Amino acid sequence: MSSRKTIKSALESMMFIWGKPLDVKDAADVFNVEKKEIRECFLELKEEYEQERRGIVIREVNGAFQFTTRPENLSYIERLCTPVRHRRLSQSALETLAIVAYRQPVTKGEIESIRGIRCDRVMEGLVKKGLVQEKGRADTVGRPILYGTTDEFLKQFGFETIKELPDIQDIEGLLEEEDEGRADDSVMLQQLSLEDLAGEQD
Repeated sequence: MSSRKTIKSALESMMFIWGKPLDVKDAADVFNVEKKEIRECFLELKEEYEQERRGIVIREVNGAFQFTTRPENLSYIERLCTPVRHRRLSQSALETLAIVAYRQPVTKGEIESIRGIRCDRVMEGLVKKGLVQEKGRADTVGRPILYGTTDEFLKQFGFETIKELPDIQDIEGLLEEEDEGRADDSVMLQQLSLEDLAGEQD
């Protein structure tokens, strides 16, 4: 059996090569050990990186782990990578994404009922960006597609699980306030903690 030190070293290499979040089960299968032991190794590594204030940190996303850069170093990374063009999500895209996040699994018809306008193109864009994905079909007439957010959504907006979304009781009321101009244009972003999304690289 591999020592804990060997496993942690290998996990670092695996995360580096894997790129996307490395699932605990997949890692456990590699070592042929229990998932609990691998998760403990991941968490120990995460704590070690944090204690040493490394430029690379380990984030957990829905039971998987991956390397990310430390947020405080963003300005240095931007200087290195400039010029970089960013494409921000439109207000309609943010509103639609918020509805999906809070109502998931949800159909396009339900989204359109809340927003009052069609959302075909907006949904296509969110799916293309990897923020929204199909989650099955509803048990209603026509069996419409159900949509939900992705792990990419969690990563982009800084959540570890969907349970970390801020509590909003009445998303329809919030959207109506925006439409009527009674709320500041940034209220949706502030309430949903989506303001941290600076944009996506082209």
